[in-house]
Amino acid sequence: MLLYFRALPHLLAADRRRSHSLSVLLRPSFLFRGPIVLQGGKGPAALTLWMLFNCLFQTNMAPNSIHWFRKGLRLHDNPALREAVRGAGTVRCVYFLDPWFAGSSNVGVNRWSRFQIQNFRNFSNQIRLVSQEWKISRLTFEYDSEPFGKERDAAIKKLAMEAGVEVIVKISHTLYDLDKIIELNGGQPPLTYKRFQTLISRLDPPEMPVEPLSDTLMGCCVTPVSEDHGEKYGVPSLEELGFDTEGLPTAVWPGGETEALTRIERHLERKAWVANFERPRMNANSLLASPTGLSPYLRFGCLSCRLFYFKLTDLYRKVKKNSSPPLSLYGQLLWREFFYTAATNNPRFDKMEGNPICVRIPWDKNPEALAKWAEARTGFPWIDAIMSQLRQEGWIHHLARHAVACFLTRGDLWISWEEGMKVFEELLLDADWSVNAGSWMWLSCSSFFQQFFHCYCPVGFGRRTDPNGDFIRRYLPILRGFPAKFIYDPWNAPESVQAAAKCIIGVHYPKPMVHHAEASRLNIERMKQIYQQLSRYRGLGLLASVPSTNGNGNGGMMSYSPGEQQPGTNNNNNNNNSHCKSRFNPAEAIFFFS
Repeated sequence: MLLYFRALPHLLAADRRRSHSLSVLLRPSFLFRGPIVLQGGKGPAALTLWMLFNCLFQTNMAPNSIHWFRKGLRLHDNPALREAVRGAGTVRCVYFLDPWFAGSSNVGVNRWSRFQIQNFRNFSNQIRLVSQEWKISRLTFEYDSEPFGKERDAAIKKLAMEAGVEVIVKISHTLYDLDKIIELNGGQPPLTYKRFQTLISRLDPPEMPVEPLSDTLMGCCVTPVSEDHGEKYGVPSLEELGFDTEGLPTAVWPGGETEALTRIERHLERKAWVANFERPRMNANSLLASPTGLSPYLRFGCLSCRLFYFKLTDLYRKVKKNSSPPLSLYGQLLWREFFYTAATNNPRFDKMEGNPICVRIPWDKNPEALAKWAEARTGFPWIDAIMSQLRQEGWIHHLARHAVACFLTRGDLWISWEEGMKVFEELLLDADWSVNAGSWMWLSCSSFFQQFFHCYCPVGFGRRTDPNGDFIRRYLPILRGFPAKFIYDPWNAPESVQAAAKCIIGVHYPKPMVHHAEASRLNIERMKQIYQQLSRYRGLGLLASVPSTNGNGNGGMMSYSPGEQQPGTNNNNNNNNSHCKSRFNPAEAIFFFS
């Protein structure tokens, strides 16, 4: 098994005798030596501790620093990295590529090829590593708010103290100190977004971003670079990590800090949006990856959330003549903080069982149905096109996420949100543990959101968004020949239309795997019973606004209108204007970064 501490060659100008240094993962033969051995440890956490403290075993009075990169893969607004270089003689930065993570089936090629490897290579164009004896006296890293990260870091701090190593930890992946929000709420995380907003309005504004690392800040911090530096520390290729790259298309989301900073400037050029805080209306182009999209860069820390926050603030004040911006301007950032706060003290946040904030729902176990959903074989073009885009590009629009999440869980398939979360974890570039789990609980009505009678229709929602069906033709080319009238429900197309499109439903493209109207009606009734039980046992008034079922038993949900053909039927007089109807406004629901 190979592990890597890979090199990050220098960004800063320096002559060949002096190189500012940062570093990344190594092969075992180079670093696995020294007196510190952890006994009884198993798994990635124990190995990480062992690897790190084999780096730290020799110390002296000289200020030699290690900066430990996890997230926060950037030079701008990186206070922990600044602490590493403060008065230091040498600085070495390490990144541990966890072998369990790199080899996991839950981490897809898009995640590594399209983004993380490019992140490493971007750093490789900036910073030079050394391979000398490390005599470390200072360790710095960015605060990790996730429960397993806090447990790991507590163990690291303990070992560092025993080794006589100073540890400096700085908050920079979130806008706020999450513990202060929880303290302000009586020791419990706020579980409604409204309450969260109330709490942060009572806190001081987020701290300003710190200066980017510069040659001046590096001062006399110098580390020699060995001749075999590239061989020992070069960024690993995807092939080395075991991924098949044959036929891999061009990256839609180039990785790295440089790209992130370019994108934020493009993002902020939309001055009208900032001035009025009007989110662009949903249309076919909204479904495609945007050159102003920021979510993967915030997730990996290539872009500082504080930099984004204050750039938004400055632009708003310029446009609005120094008026104070509303909290809604920072909505995307604050949703992220909300889920981080909810998850920080809950190690079971990504599970239903043992999770104190999650409703226990008896979901079905149906591996075959789950596979059809994950592999874009549901027979619903809107759902399958979204899942195809996700698999190809590692990203989908936030409302597309809503649609496929609802379909998998409470809308149609009645499969646990945990299964969907795992698929997103594998395929999404911006899959963040707290936000991913929290969003799936939200969208499945397992926590945070109880309006289970609102569902997304797998036909009508897409049709209203992209009436011509261009998105479907792009990601499901097998359906390219269908006219717009039938592109969202091709099972209703006459045989002559299917033949002309060179796609026979049930032969070249699957028939719908469920009858949506029946499945969603049944699932709403299931949810209603679950929440009625909760109301009885917990005294919750959750059902006060639940409408009674209407004439067709759908309770106002998105379903097929009476004139629309159901999946699996055919009618040559199909009415193109009939579509799923609902009072649900998706814009009111949770949204993700675009």
